[in-house]
Amino acid sequence: MPAKQIRLLRIQSLAHDIMLEMNSKEDHKKNESYRTVIDHLSRAIGELSDPSGDYSLDYVEEKVATAHYKIFKNMKKLTPLRKTKESAW
Repeated sequence: MPAKQIRLLRIQSLAHDIMLEMNSKEDHKKNESYRTVIDHLSRAIGELSDPSGDYSLDYVEEKVATAHYKIFKNMKKLTPLRKTKESAW
């Protein structure tokens, strides 16, 4: 599987984690970091929805990873992203 597809699958996995966590807890909606998470995710979606198809996978990874970290405060799941990114360079 090409590195780009692997990176996209990992981004998708992080986004699913975020979605499940945000929907399962009502107190996230009252938290200020909730707005920051939404901001990062909306920027990532905005980048991916570029009609020209010209998007930065690094930018999308960074935004989704930051949103994931703001919710879970855990770098362990983000480590594979860095390894894949380094091997893609």
